[in-house]
Amino acid sequence: MSEIGSIGILNWISLAWFVTCWVSYTQFSAYRGKTTASLSSVLHVHRINWMRRLLGREVRVGDAALLANIERNVNFFASSCVLIMAGLLTAMTAVDKLEIMLANVSFVIHDSLSTLELKMATLICIFIYAFFTFTWSMRQFGFASVLVGAAPTPAEEGVTASDRRSFSIYAAKVIDQASRSYNYGLRAFYFSLGALAWFIHPFAFMAATVVVVLVLYKREFNSSALYAMMGVENVGEKVFKDDKELSEPGGRQS
Repeated sequence: MSEIGSIGILNWISLAWFVTCWVSYTQFSAYRGKTTASLSSVLHVHRINWMRRLLGREVRVGDAALLANIERNVNFFASSCVLIMAGLLTAMTAVDKLEIMLANVSFVIHDSLSTLELKMATLICIFIYAFFTFTWSMRQFGFASVLVGAAPTPAEEGVTASDRRSFSIYAAKVIDQASRSYNYGLRAFYFSLGALAWFIHPFAFMAATVVVVLVLYKREFNSSALYAMMGVENVGEKVFKDDKELSEPGGRQS
């Protein structure tokens, strides 16, 4: 109890603020994405179009290569999480030396060993979460690769138009789920940068958390990349159309 008390109420408040902002933004982005165009909703339309057009190609080497390239990117972040966690765990074993080192930095608040351990443990938890989301994303992209390999060819008999529409919709949803997990992992990296400000001061920690939320909102709902993707074939006008309509051969037409 004495160790918990030595951490200080301000540190606990800043940590609670951090967790609240992260969880609240995750819920907010999911809710707002249902009524407002976002990177996720716009990419969902593009993925349906991708899967629909894939069914019209005999050769899918390019599609498989594209999925493999995305999976390599996710693998890079998952591997980075392992290395970062190894470094943080090593630092945890020498937290007393870390305290001495930080004491020599003029703009960093001087904390007790218990407080430093809490900060390090928080960072470790963030990267454990990121690791699990990235590895799950890798598995789901692997599922998508299987679906691409199992996709019916244009001349294949016994495959109805309804079957092809279903393939386009559900294959796109598998890629959506993989990308969502990837996005959650990237958010963890963003919030970990905000958590670094905790070593400076709890107020800096809370301010950095707000900055991270604003950056995430800007990039997901109001970025140049979003508007550019909405302009491609007027996808912005099709974001909230029914998936079955989008999967039709003429589903992109007004």
